[in-house]
Amino acid sequence: MRLSRSDSARRDLLLANLLLLSLLAVGTIGYSAIERWSVLDSLYMTFITLTTIGFSEVHELSAFGRLFTIVLGLLGIGTVAFIATRSAQILLTSHRLHLRQMKKMIQQTRDHYIICGLGRIGARIAQDLERQQVPYVVIEQNEQKLERLASPSTLYVCGDAEQEETLLAAGIERAKGLILTLPDDSANVFVTLVARELKPDLFVLARTDKHQNRRKLLRAGADKVISPYEIGADRMAQVILKPNVDQFMERVLQTGALNLVMEEVQVSEGSLIAGRTLSESQFRQRFDAMVVAIMDNATLSMDFNPGPTVVIKPNDLLIVLGSGEMIDRLRREGCSRPD
Repeated sequence: MRLSRSDSARRDLLLANLLLLSLLAVGTIGYSAIERWSVLDSLYMTFITLTTIGFSEVHELSAFGRLFTIVLGLLGIGTVAFIATRSAQILLTSHRLHLRQMKKMIQQTRDHYIICGLGRIGARIAQDLERQQVPYVVIEQNEQKLERLASPSTLYVCGDAEQEETLLAAGIERAKGLILTLPDDSANVFVTLVARELKPDLFVLARTDKHQNRRKLLRAGADKVISPYEIGADRMAQVILKPNVDQFMERVLQTGALNLVMEEVQVSEGSLIAGRTLSESQFRQRFDAMVVAIMDNATLSMDFNPGPTVVIKPNDLLIVLGSGEMIDRLRREGCSRPD
């Protein structure tokens, strides 16, 4: 029903624009015939009459010319008002249709991340998730900030993240994690409490501007709390104290130099390397990647720089460093169960 109304409005808008062009042509011909003006003067007089600009007459009008101007002005005002009304209706209908379609897409999204707050940090996280093609939904109540989304196709909910209805609209019951980047720490604490009530096993990552609020967020249920200011200070100190280490980390892990990336890869049961040591699996020779650490998901213990005799167990999480192509190959051939 709404689609047919939208099509009807577009059709009416097209006809109204054709009528306006016709009035422009009729007015030009009319002034040329009635007042014996040039085509340019007639076109100009018609234009200022239809647009109600209100400039003075090009030449003095005759009585019949003034009557013609009155009729032309009335028709022009009515047509322009109709065009404005229909244009607003089309824009409103398109916006509502877009929101309705986005709501359906959010309802179909699963294992996604919800970003609460689209400030500088939230926008940067959204860009990184977009780059890695990780599904996410943004919650922001400032419509101007929503215009800075990483992609026009980004899913979002315009509302207050502290409201339970807003979190439900973002699909928190199906979400994989919640990222809190709200500027107020008290708001992050409150949203954490609400999120824990809606989904107890949800992973919650929160930011804080004050170190003393870190404990409050952890008590509220946040799994990880990060202070951007502390991280920035640590990074600046590292640039001064360990410049070569910082340069290496920046080139390899951030800028993508040397075509190396650090990724985490889950080992599936029955996969090629499951149950074997690093030496037996010929990990380095076969996949040309370096195992930085192995995390045991059962005990959550992490073995950094594992030796060649360390056994890779099913469900272990490998932190590997290598090229993107080789890591993809590792996921397919080494860590996935063969079909």
